[in-house]
Amino acid sequence: MKIFILMFLLLNTLLNASSINVALAANVSYAITDLKEAFKKIHPDIDVKVTLSGSGTLTSQIIRGAPYDIFMSANMKYPETLYKDGLSLNKPKIYAQGSLAILSVKKRDFSNLAKLLGDKSLKYIAIANPKTAPYGKATIEVLKNAKLYKELKSKFVYAQSISQTVTYTLTAADIGFIAKSSLYSKNMKEYKQAINWVELDTKLYTPIKQGIVLLKHAKNSKDAEVFYEFILSEKAREIFKKFGYTLP
Repeated sequence: MKIFILMFLLLNTLLNASSINVALAANVSYAITDLKEAFKKIHPDIDVKVTLSGSGTLTSQIIRGAPYDIFMSANMKYPETLYKDGLSLNKPKIYAQGSLAILSVKKRDFSNLAKLLGDKSLKYIAIANPKTAPYGKATIEVLKNAKLYKELKSKFVYAQSISQTVTYTLTAADIGFIAKSSLYSKNMKEYKQAINWVELDTKLYTPIKQGIVLLKHAKNSKDAEVFYEFILSEKAREIFKKFGYTLP
């Protein structure tokens, strides 16, 4: 009898559950588990399905009709474009501001960026594709402002997203430009600030203001609205802060 009741309750939960689809900038992949867990505690009947990629890639998919309800971009440019083209239900809002860091598995002296990157032993430098990933675009901006771009561009190994850049840095490249948020994941605890990584001077690049919009596909979805409001809530802000983001 108890087994029957449990099966009935489980089936009832599944039948009443709904899902939403979120297009998520790759840099948020490190915080999304905590965000989803916190949201699930408040709204256990809403299943949040996530697609991770570079913001430019996700934007192209949305333009082509991908059935996403919410877009959490790594910048404001892409969601603003979608709004102007009538593909979102609202103007984008900033949900967090990201930061760039430079990472090396090998211990290095991070006190001087030019000296660090000018090291002749560096053969491969991982960066996100600046055409599709806002963090990649910010990386190019850093190197140009530091007058290092021309001498280093032949060493670039391009990743399709900022999360893939972390993988390249840990496995193939000598050093990499990554999202600071990745350094707060459990798998990255062995890498120490000023020994394996350092945050880059924010004066070297345009602030990475990350925008969120409700998309047209969510027109009749109350659940999407609920998740959208959660991402802008104080609880979500606490989680973003825990992962190294600054807040609007």
